[in-house]
Amino acid sequence: MIRDFKETDIEKIMKIWLNTNIRVHHFIDSSYWINSYPTVEKMLPQATIYVYDSSSQIQGFLGLNGDYIEGIFVDAEYQSKGIGGQLLNYAKERHNKLLLNVYQRNERAVRFYLKEGFVILSEQIEEETKESDLTMVWKHSRLESNPIE
Repeated sequence: MIRDFKETDIEKIMKIWLNTNIRVHHFIDSSYWINSYPTVEKMLPQATIYVYDSSSQIQGFLGLNGDYIEGIFVDAEYQSKGIGGQLLNYAKERHNKLLLNVYQRNERAVRFYLKEGFVILSEQIEEETKESDLTMVWKHSRLESNPIE
């Protein structure tokens, strides 16, 4: 089940955030994520967060800042079970447009977003990590036929 974030979720969500970033971004030194932890923990409750919760077990979450997806994170134990797709569809139902950034070297995530209807808008080098970063966008299909929106 997907639900809104509760303050009591923060510890589990931050654990998923840290472990997922270290695992999938093996090309970035883990100290980057460890050093970012306190800032993210402080800012996270200010975002809109959708939590995937099954039997009172948080298995993943999606963080949004307006129409910008800050990230989709799924606990390693529950990956490749459709949780990320369900979280993304939940956000798509509530937004006409979604933007995100993804590291180019995170090929699995890039393929996932392309399969989910996102297109690459631009590529840039992220200053902090010196990694190639793709900006991607998804628009609700009804918007594409009406350029005024």
